[in-house]
Amino acid sequence: MLPILSIKQFFRDMRHQKLRTFMTMFGILWGTAAVILLLGFGTGMYKYQMKRFKGLGENISIIWPGLTSKTWKGMARGRRVWFTEDDVARIKASVPSIEKISPEFARSSVSMKTENNNLVARVAGVWPEFSEMRNLIPQAGGRFINAMDMADKKRVVFLGNQLAEKIFGQGDHVGKRLLIKNVPFTVIGIMTPKEQNSSYSGRDYNHAWIPSSTFRTMWSHRYPNMMIAQAPKPALMGTIKREIKRVLAAKYSFDPEDTEALMIWDTTEGFKFFATFFLAFRAFLVGIGCMTLVTGGIGVSNIMNVVLEERTKEIGIKMALGAKKYVIMMQFMFETMLLTAIGGGLGFLVAFALMKSVPAGLTENMGTPTITTAGALMAIGIVGLIALISGFFPARRAANLEPVKALKLF
Repeated sequence: MLPILSIKQFFRDMRHQKLRTFMTMFGILWGTAAVILLLGFGTGMYKYQMKRFKGLGENISIIWPGLTSKTWKGMARGRRVWFTEDDVARIKASVPSIEKISPEFARSSVSMKTENNNLVARVAGVWPEFSEMRNLIPQAGGRFINAMDMADKKRVVFLGNQLAEKIFGQGDHVGKRLLIKNVPFTVIGIMTPKEQNSSYSGRDYNHAWIPSSTFRTMWSHRYPNMMIAQAPKPALMGTIKREIKRVLAAKYSFDPEDTEALMIWDTTEGFKFFATFFLAFRAFLVGIGCMTLVTGGIGVSNIMNVVLEERTKEIGIKMALGAKKYVIMMQFMFETMLLTAIGGGLGFLVAFALMKSVPAGLTENMGTPTITTAGALMAIGIVGLIALISGFFPARRAANLEPVKALKLF
């Protein structure tokens, strides 16, 4: 019966103190909405930026030939360390922790011709696994380079989406032919458009890829420009880098601890920094929202103190008739939680409505505001904690009133 009586009492007090109740509830509403909105926009921005960062590839390292910076076994420093496609195959066979690996031969400003168009673009020779490492997803009806293309040195090409549009225009171009360095090639696939905010040789949408065996036949390159290695999980990338250095150091006689013999861009380190930065950023945004919610909590505490002053005689009568302290305290706590729950619930609705009404042009540049289950539970926990603290002290004051003194006040 206590909750029902408390609810009736709550709505009776609301009718008597309409303005004060409205202002207090609005403070909770706005504070809750602020927490949800800031958390939602922070999460949306984080996911959007992570998606763009992963456009380059996930859990990968890009490795270039470098110059030795240390003397080693009587050999001078400053030697160029080249590696071959066979070295990449040896690394793949001898380092079991590697998920995928591929060499990348590359030439920029390669001429490409069709009957109606003529331009230049970057062309790279790679292995089939390069597609999955670098998130080069073929559009429907197309494919990436496969093992048969490699073995037969086929003249096939996979095009970036914007490059394909520049060469052929709009439409489906799989199966069409073009000249690369005056050699006929067949288009086997076109890249699905993707978000990408980092690269090591320009954005992928303007590149073309052919089998590495075909590339070496056309340009007689012995040494790849770089190799790409992927780890099954970020924690293994450090081990993989050390193992790659060990394999190449044994063959080319350089110190495995030489940090300049190979130039390595470990993207997992960037992911770690990025995740840490956005965790702090989201915590900052939620902190701002919490400060707004604390203001609303102070308002709740104030109105409950006012209610206590108005109901002192009522409390004295109840206690004189035998009501226990915990009953009085629970009644006040229940009314506080109910007031906060109504304001918080309305705040949730307002926040979700505002997030759904964000223009599409804004979400394209900063991501779609998103509330995860964990985020929603955290917001509910914050609102509940504010309500608990706001109601505790007025409830304790009410429970500690002495019946005789309470009745003497009136």
